[in-house]
Order: sequence, then structure tokens, then C-alpha cells
Amino acid sequence: MTQRRDTLRIANCSGFYGDRLSAAREMVEGGPIDVLTGDYLAELTMLLLWKARQRDPAAGYAVSFLAQMGDVLGTCLERGIKVVVNAGGLNPAGLAAKLGELAGLAGLSPSVAYVEGDDLMERLPELQEQGNHFAHLATGRTLADAGVRPLTANAYLGAWGIARALRAGADVVICGRVTDASLVVGPAAWAFDWAPDDWDRLAGAVTAGHIIECGAQATGGNYSFFTEIDRPVHPGFPIAEMRPDGSAVITKHEGTAGAVTVETVTAQLLYEIDRPAYLNPDVVTRFDTVALEQLGPDRVLVSGARGEPAPGTLKVCVNHHGGYRNTATFVLTGPDIEAKARFAEASLLDATGGPERFGTYDVRTEPTASGARLTLTVKDADKDKAGRALFSAVVGTGLSTAPGLHMEHFSPRATEYGVHWPALVPAELVRHEVVLRDGTRIPVPHPRVSAAEPVAVPAVPAAVAPGGPTVRAPLGLVVGARSGDKGGDANVGLWARSDAAYAWLRDWLDVERLRALVPEAAKLPVSRYELANLRALNFVVHGLLGEGVAASTRPDPQAKGLGEQLRGLEADIPAVLLPAPRREA
Repeated sequence: MTQRRDTLRIANCSGFYGDRLSAAREMVEGGPIDVLTGDYLAELTMLLLWKARQRDPAAGYAVSFLAQMGDVLGTCLERGIKVVVNAGGLNPAGLAAKLGELAGLAGLSPSVAYVEGDDLMERLPELQEQGNHFAHLATGRTLADAGVRPLTANAYLGAWGIARALRAGADVVICGRVTDASLVVGPAAWAFDWAPDDWDRLAGAVTAGHIIECGAQATGGNYSFFTEIDRPVHPGFPIAEMRPDGSAVITKHEGTAGAVTVETVTAQLLYEIDRPAYLNPDVVTRFDTVALEQLGPDRVLVSGARGEPAPGTLKVCVNHHGGYRNTATFVLTGPDIEAKARFAEASLLDATGGPERFGTYDVRTEPTASGARLTLTVKDADKDKAGRALFSAVVGTGLSTAPGLHMEHFSPRATEYGVHWPALVPAELVRHEVVLRDGTRIPVPHPRVSAAEPVAVPAVPAAVAPGGPTVRAPLGLVVGARSGDKGGDANVGLWARSDAAYAWLRDWLDVERLRALVPEAAKLPVSRYELANLRALNFVVHGLLGEGVAASTRPDPQAKGLGEQLRGLEADIPAVLLPAPRREA
């Protein structure tokens, strides 16, 4: 049993592998915290770590975490601050050993535990023989039928391994592929002694975890209305002050830059989600039940989250070898840009052989302030065809193409790329374990799957969309947005700044209008979800990113700019919703 407490201050110091190195020190030294967490993994990161492990079998983890621990581990041990991260990547045991080694050199002796069982690579044949086909979640095709070569295969584990490690006295818990929110759920379940079927409390922790998992994106980073923040540069990282009932206050250290408002929190809640029923290994969290309230400067209360029983399956991220890719980028300047683009594209087609010669042949032209940028991307199973052969063919057009065209980027070397393959596996088949410092292994059972009535979503009084005259103006004057990738899909969440604006947005922006605004989505399936509690809509454009980030040929392969692209488009907006200077046409 843990010591009873009223609040657990859980800080984040990393939203991705490559985030601000100084964040760990800033969070430990900037004010009181109880737990330091860091999220280092994404679908693409697993592939990058695989490549690192091909060069060095002892690698496969986020080495930046070691640098951060060099700054703060001694202070964390002195103050009793627990450290919980997923920096273990493909080799949590290796990272735990390396951290212990470096700590010893500094005269420190932390109790380091690690969580494993997520890595299914060696078990894939066994699991497939048992009838687990790892069917692609979008296409239904089985892994075996695809005939591909898997490079990584990791199940998304939940939070109970983290909780058990902390109950066993661990100072540092290193995980591989756990869900991002589990880094918050685990410490909260440990501190407040929650049970596996405390669905609403767990749902509250998942909500808080989702908000702080991407670091400064909750405190003003990548925020639509950044011009309203007094000090937007170098924002402080977020803290979730968890409470025993599962509610939380999202905040940051006093005096740091950035901001924590209902809208910065809303933006992050909408990031990289699908339907409002948000699946995690330990609970299904209903984001359409969450309430946000500004308690004071940089303090937002997150409460009301309802949870449904844990699903019986775990998501599996498989990355398989896709082939080789290369990209050539050209700049077009001067007059007759459209004609020059057609000429350049025809020259490339003639020189390379075009789509018939490659697995993928993608040409895109985008306008710039002084002309246009033309990008050719090819993918193929043959490394030389996508590398030296393509380079020679393209360079050979240098004196016979459009005037003023010059090359911005190109390489004779093709790069290997991976393809994301999302699938499911029965949770009871995954061997979730905690390994303590002395080698003791603690098995972690999956939460018992039980039937329950669906959560009743609280009714939100519906405002009436305003009438009257309209003004042609950018959508971003009344709507904020945040977008991102979900495997091969892209999500874009849009929130309104008032009840009246939400009523208009809800009535105006349907699937067909979104397709008209985003031509790339015109022929793709699009899902639309309403979250009236957040005054928000969430759209999922299925297949926009093709086979995932690493394989996408889009200039914005993670769809990070999709939301702001929408905000920049003009719409006929009721004048009463617009800022006063813009109410007249």
C-alpha cells in the first residue's frame, strides 16, 4: 500500500525522440514534481531504432534519455522523484543496464526496473500458427498473404506493469512500446492504489496522459492562436496534477513561457485521435465526456472523464521492409510557371521512364512566393533503380529542361523505407512482464474483460447557429485546429471559440465540404465525429498518408500542416462571429 496523498504531480520532459534535451533539467529544477515522464516513441521511431540496432546490436533505445538522466538522476533520487519513460524502444533491458552502468560511475545506485513483452518479432511465427493472422486494420489483408518481411512487431502495452514496478520500489521504470498515456496512468494507479476496473479513474488518467504526452504541445507549442501568448518562445513543459478521483489540473512551472488554457488543452486532446471512444489497453476512455475549466492562470481542470471496460485485444505496430525511395526537388522561377512545370515534368518522364518503370512515381508541384517547387519521388524494390540510375537520368536533363529550373535537393543514394502495418492480437497472448533490478520477473495480467453498459454521454445544450449577413474570411478567425498522423490515416480536429461558432461549424462543415476544401481527400473515406463538450469536430481522412509516415510521398508526411491549411481557407462566415474589424466585407 502506498502512502495516501491528495495530488501526484506528473511532469513530461519529452514528446518525441529528439525533443528539447534541457527539458528534464527544467522540470526537475523548476519546481516540485513527483514523477518525471518522457515519451520517445512513435511508429516511425521504432523503424529508426531498428536501423540503429542493425549497426549496433546493443542499441535500439533512445540514447538522448541517458544524457537527460546525466543531468537529473542524482536530484531525482535525492528528492524521491520517480522516472517513468518509454525510451527503451526495442531494447529496454539494454537501456536499463546502460543507465545502471552510468549511474554507478556517478556514485549513484538507483533501482531500475524495465517492462517487456511488447516485442513480438520472435513470436510472430508461433502466433501465426495459432491462428493470429495480424490482419491489416485498414485493408483486412493478412500479414502472411502480403508476403512482406517484418522488421519490428510491438504490441502496445498498458500501465499495470509500470504500477507494479513502482510498487516494488523502482526509482526508474524503463518501458518499450507502452501506450503514451500509460506513462501517466501507471504512476497514478500506483500512487492512488486504483483497481484494474476503476474505469472512470483510469479514463481520467488516460485523458491527462494524452494531454501531456507530447510535451509543449499542451502549453502553447504548435497552437493556432500563438499570437495571443505573451511569451510563446521556449514554452515550459506540462504537468498533470493527478487527483485520486482521476481528475487532473494541467499546468506548468511558474514563470516559464507558453500558456496553459482551455484552448491549448483542447488542441492537444484532439491530436492524433480517431473516434471519441479512445481505446487504451486498460480502459476505453470517452473523450466526449471530458469537461475543461480554467481555474486560474496556467491551470486547467480536466474532469468528468468516463471509462468503459478494457478491450480484449492490443494494437500491434508492425513495420516491414517496403523497398527503396529517393526524392529530387527542383525550384521553378520567373514567368510562365505552369508551362515550365509541365515542361519539367515531361522532361523527367522522358528521361526516367515514368510510372511504368518504378513501383511508385509521384510528381507534385507546389506554388511558392517566387514561383513553384517541383518534387519527384520514386519508390522501388530495386535499390539501384531508385538511386544511381534515377540520379543519372534526372541529372541528364540539366541543360534541356525548363529555363530557370534548378535543383534544390537530390542524392544518388536511395534510402530504405519501412511500411507501417497496424494489426490486433488477443491481449492474453502477450507476455507482459516487469523485470526488477535483482532479476525478479513479475508477470502482469491483462485487465479482466467484462461486459458493461455503454457510458451515457452527457447532453450538451445545443446553441443555434447565428444567421444574418456573412463575410468571406479565413476560417482560422473563428476556428482553431490541430492535425496529425494515425498510421496511413490523417486526423484533423477543429474547435470553435464560442458556443455560437461551434453551432455554425457543426452545421457548416460536413464530410462533403471537407472533401471540397481538401482536394486530396476527394476520393478517400472520411469519418466525422462531434465532440460537443469540447466545441469540436474531428475528421479522419483514411488513406491520406498511404502506407504510413515512412512510406508517404506527401511533402507533409505526418499531416502536421493539414489543420492550419484548413484554417487558411476562406469561408462565408456569419459576420457576428468575426472580430469587430472583420465584420464588414
